[in-house]
Amino acid sequence: MLLLRWAVLLLLVASAVSFAFYAGTGQARFKHLGLTILKWTVAAGLLFFAVLILQRIG
Repeated sequence: MLLLRWAVLLLLVASAVSFAFYAGTGQARFKHLGLTILKWTVAAGLLFFAVLILQRIG
């Protein structure tokens, strides 16, 4: 559980850093990378909440 929480946090920070690089450089590859990381962050967040719900049920 703790590992999943840290993974979501690190993915969110990595996405923010990528968007900051995009804002600083204007290179579209950083925007694409940030959106990809953000997509995986949302998936990891949903997995985190699914685990919480399953723990509550069981």
